Order: sequence, then C-alpha cells, then structure tokens
Amino acid sequence: MVGRIEVIAPVRVDLAGGWTDLAPYTFDIGGEVVNFTINRYIRAVKESVDSEIEISSDVPFGSGLGTSGSVNVCKSAIMLGDGVDDLEKIAENAYQLEISEGNRCGRQDQWAAAFGGFNRFIFIRDKVEIMPFEVMNSSKNFLRKHLILVDSGIKHNSGTIQEGVWSRYDKGDSEVLEGLQIIRLASRKMVDGIQRDQRHLVVESLIETCRGVDLINSEIHDPFREVIEPLLAERSVMGWKALGAGAGGIAALLCSPIGMKSVRDATNSAGWEILEWDFEENGVQVL
Repeated sequence: MVGRIEVIAPVRVDLAGGWTDLAPYTFDIGGEVVNFTINRYIRAVKESVDSEIEISSDVPFGSGLGTSGSVNVCKSAIMLGDGVDDLEKIAENAYQLEISEGNRCGRQDQWAAAFGGFNRFIFIRDKVEIMPFEVMNSSKNFLRKHLILVDSGIKHNSGTIQEGVWSRYDKGDSEVLEGLQIIRLASRKMVDGIQRDQRHLVVESLIETCRGVDLINSEIHDPFREVIEPLLAERSVMGWKALGAGAGGIAALLCSPIGMKSVRDATNSAGWEILEWDFEENGVQVL
C-alpha cells in the first residue's frame, strides 16, 4: 500500500433470520438470513503505511445495524491491500478480526457489508453460501416507503445478551430451540414475500420473527414495547423487529399506508430519532 487509502462499507438491516448465523447453531442445524444494506456507511482512512486506521460512522455504534462487521470489513480491505476483488476473503478476514477482538458474532454482518444489496445467506458450519435472490422493484418500493427505522437512543450490550441466549441453548432450553427454529423459518417466508411481492408474507415473517425472539429472550424487545405495542393495536404498525441483538438501539417498523403519521408522531414523542435511508446496492468500496 502506497499513500493514502480510504474505504467505505455500508451497514445492514436484518429483515429475518438473525441469531441463526452464529455457532453452534450453524454446526447443529444451519442458519438462514435475509438482509439488505443501506446508504449509511462506515469509513476507514489510512494516511500512510505507518499510520493507524481511522474509523468514522454515519450511524451510532452498537445500534443494531452491524456496524462492527462493517468496521472490520473496511479494516480487512485495507489490510489485504488487493482492492475489493475477493469479497469472500475480505468478509471472512473481517469475521476473524472480530472474533480475535473477543466478540461473539455470526457472519451475516461481514458478508452483507462486503457484498452489499439484498442478500440471502445460508450458514452451514463455518461456511457461507450466497443464495440467488431476485427482489421485485415493487417490493423495494414498498419497503422504501413503509419501513421506518427508529433509533431509541438506548445502548445495548449485545455480548451479554448473546452469552445468555447461547448458554441456555447449550443446556438444551426448549424455548431457545423453538425460538431459533421460528426465526430461521421466518427468513424463508421473508424471501418468498419479497421475491413475489407478497406483502402479507413480509408482515407474517416479521410477526413470527418477533415471536421467536421473545422466546429466546423477551428482554430484547422490552425497551420498544411501550411505544410500539399501541401502534400495533391500532394497526399503524403491521410488523416490527429490533435490529441486531436488540434491548435498545434501532428497530425496524413496517407501517400501514394510513399509519405513517401516527408512527412518526409517536416515535418523535418518545424522543426516538427516525433514520432516513435508502437502499445501497454496492458493498465495500475503495475510494
């Protein structure tokens, strides 16, 4: 590497399947995740060979958008120094960087940040399979218009939550096992809904994902319930989920056409910030 290098990588919105991309679940059952990247970025700059990598972000760290995965994808792209031709190598190296830092994580964040766009990933043991995934423009327009991302401003400790869930999993906890299975199957319904513009399936997938998450740890959604449950009751929100490990940070709310104003008013009154976004089709880029 000679001279200054600048790299950006987008963050992701996990629509369905998150949690099933982690070991030991990927070894025991196999995970499935559907996500897409948005036009919010992690930026990494290295001024010279001897300088440290400087990191900046368009979104708060620890908010549930996979920022740590995007950070390590940027670092990986700089460290490997071969451009961005081998995206799988960049993604895997980013995953190994995160593991070496003591973080328990899956592989969806790194692969999303590296490849960008809409993704359907299958996780088998320590491998990632990228499944063909054609998204209808009408589905994109529906999500762009009706999916609101809200930042509660509450910081969460994903490591503590992760350890609690996987400790129960190792003990064979029936609710955790059932919850993870529900989350995994919800990803297939999400794929079907988006590929065929079957919006009721998208809604059903979010509802089932919430049910599965509540089984593995009800605290994940607790910080959001006071604001969101009245919106569900009045059908302003059709389905929703916390992003990332939850218990704070950002949630995704799929709103009914007539419920958009109610949702914006309620979340603003709660002091939550609405994150404006659009789709990002590109993954990691060297500028």
